[in-house]
Amino acid sequence: MRKSRFSEAQIIAVVREHDAGAKVEELCRRHGISSTTLYKWKAKFGGLTVPEAKRLRGLEDENRRLKHLLAESMLDNQALKGLLSKKW
Repeated sequence: MRKSRFSEAQIIAVVREHDAGAKVEELCRRHGISSTTLYKWKAKFGGLTVPEAKRLRGLEDENRRLKHLLAESMLDNQALKGLLSKKW
């Protein structure tokens, strides 16, 4: 997955600017983002503080790693079951 070029603090600052009443087109032009990105950030980071956002990103990374480990172990299980079900 691609790493964002914006830090959590920058994202939250942009979202707070929007909440303060800045126009979407102006914000997007100034920060070099699309309006879709702004609304996605608002949905994900709206109402969070910087430490909460960092913790959220850390938990998402850990969750992604654990899902990958689970998928690998399930694949190994399936392969072993396939070998054991054959008649020798």
